Amino acid sequence: MDPFALRRVGRTQIMLPSIGFGAAPLGELFTRVNERDAEDTLGAAWDAGVRFYDTAPWYGRGQSEHRVGRFLYRQPRKDVILSTKVGRVLSAPRHPEKFDTGFWAGGLHFEHRFDYSYDGVMRAYEDSLQRLGMNRVDLLVIHDLDWWHQGHETMVAAKLVELANGGYRALRELKENGLIGAIGAGINELGMIPRFLDMFALDFFVLALRYTLGEQDSLDIELPRCAENNVSLVIGGVFNSGLYATGPTPGAKYNYADATPEQMEKARRIDTICQRHSVPLAAAALQFPLHNPLVASVIPGAFRPEQVQANLAHVRRDIPADLWRELKHEGLLRADAPTP
Repeated sequence: MDPFALRRVGRTQIMLPSIGFGAAPLGELFTRVNERDAEDTLGAAWDAGVRFYDTAPWYGRGQSEHRVGRFLYRQPRKDVILSTKVGRVLSAPRHPEKFDTGFWAGGLHFEHRFDYSYDGVMRAYEDSLQRLGMNRVDLLVIHDLDWWHQGHETMVAAKLVELANGGYRALRELKENGLIGAIGAGINELGMIPRFLDMFALDFFVLALRYTLGEQDSLDIELPRCAENNVSLVIGGVFNSGLYATGPTPGAKYNYADATPEQMEKARRIDTICQRHSVPLAAAALQFPLHNPLVASVIPGAFRPEQVQANLAHVRRDIPADLWRELKHEGLLRADAPTP
């Protein structure tokens, strides 16, 4: 599979390569990353031909955007496809001595607040440009407006109203004025894509964790609704936070938590079939979503150069059609999931 074959994003003029670079790990998600490793990882990606980079203010509370921006602003801007996100505004903490980075192993010491208003979206957009050292981005994503991050339905409903009454108008103006090329929403949970599509005209979703080798329940409602509306998908969390990259090893993560015994057993069974066909589990995980015509790109993360190189090698690896057929026969992959 060609990792740099281009695919159109919805009805826009933006064409994305099959594989991009997910920069959440550069915000020190679970693992500390020093500046040299961050620079070398981005350099390895660029030298290998990667041109699509996805980041967000939330990743390391600004750290990922700083690192991505410091590297990319030295590259020809016409060659870069850059995505970042809105919905959070960062600010200095009131009590720096008590600051807790949460599940970020490091990152910067900034508090955040959710803000999907017109002013909040414009503030987040302008702040991102400053952190990135760029005067424009190509794709702008509404970030984490779901139950997982908002906490409960009342807050989700309130923030959707806030977005409808202001934030979406800001996004539409940015697009109409040529300052961004596409509007998206980042989704971690089932049930939110239909709500977004009922309220807003979007070009794509960054769908994390929910259309992977490990789970395909989004085929029931989410993906058919995207197809009806000519909305593309960018797949994040393609390894489900690690389990489908490392296999069922001690301490493996699944969707940001320790994998359960049931999740480990499913991954073990899939890995056994992959080994029988001499295919690394990570290669099957990276290629699986790309067989769906709705998927414009996958954006695996990396914080070491060898991870970038391995991801590209996995996408290029030949995978026999018999592997997908066997996974379906064993009930480990949905029968209606597009595969060769």
